[in-house]
Amino acid sequence: MTTERDTLAVWNTYGTHQLTRGLQLPELDQWDWGIPGTGPGIESLGEVNGLRVLDLGSGLGRHAAHLAARGASVTAVDASPAQHQRALARYPATPGLSLVCADAVALLHDADPYDLIYSVCSMPFLDPDRLLPALANGLKPGGRLLFSALHTTSDGAGPSTEVAPRTEILRLPGTTEDHPVTMWVLTPHLWQDLLIRHGLTLEAVTEINSPEPSSHVSYRLYTARHPQRVPKPAYGDPAGPAPGSDGDRTADGQSTGVRREATP
Repeated sequence: MTTERDTLAVWNTYGTHQLTRGLQLPELDQWDWGIPGTGPGIESLGEVNGLRVLDLGSGLGRHAAHLAARGASVTAVDASPAQHQRALARYPATPGLSLVCADAVALLHDADPYDLIYSVCSMPFLDPDRLLPALANGLKPGGRLLFSALHTTSDGAGPSTEVAPRTEILRLPGTTEDHPVTMWVLTPHLWQDLLIRHGLTLEAVTEINSPEPSSHVSYRLYTARHPQRVPKPAYGDPAGPAPGSDGDRTADGQSTGVRREATP
C-alpha cells in the first residue's frame, strides 16, 4: 500500500511530466466536477462574488482562476511543487487569485476561515480523518464545502464499504506509464458519517456518470455545510428555553438527512 507521501510524489511526477510536455489547455468554458461535458456545473457553487474561497488540490488552477474572474477571492493550494509551478506559469499575476504550495491541513491551521471550500476530485487522496477536522475548522459558520470523489472506476470497481485507503492507478497523460496512488474511494453513506463526525452536515449527493457507454467511471458530488449556530435566547424570554435546558441549535435543526439528486 502506498502512502500520502508516495501519492504526493506521484503527483509531482505528473506535474513535471506536464511541464515537460508544454501542453497548453484552454481556459474553462464549462465547469465540471471530474468528467468533462457532464453536469452539474458552476451553478452548484451559487454566487461567489465577494466570497473568500479555497480550492483544495488546485493543480493547474483553471477552476480557481475561473472563480477569481467572477469576483471571488480565491486561494488555490496544491502540495505538489511541480503542480504549483504549472499554476504559477499559467497565472503569474491574476487579480483575486493566490497560489500556494502547501499541505492543505497545514494551510487551514493558520488561515482565516473561508466562506466556501471546494475540491475537484482531489479530496480522496488525503486521509479524511486528517483533512475533515481542518476543513470544518476552516469554514465560517454557515460556510459550504463541495467536493467530487471517485465512486466507480472505469473497469467497474465500486466504492469501499469501510473507511480505508486503497490503491488506484494514475496514468501520465500521453503515455502508457502507470503509477499507484492511495485513495479513499468510499460509499456516500461513509462520506456522510465522516462529515457528521467532524461537525459538518451533508445537504446533497449528486451522481456524475461518464457519457461514454463503454465506461463505468462515475463520481459523486458532495455538498456539505458548517452549521450556523443560533444564539440562545435569554432566560425569561417567552421563546427561550427553560433554565437548565440546552437552547443551542443549528439553523437547519441539525438535520443529517441526505437529499440525493440521483441515486448513488
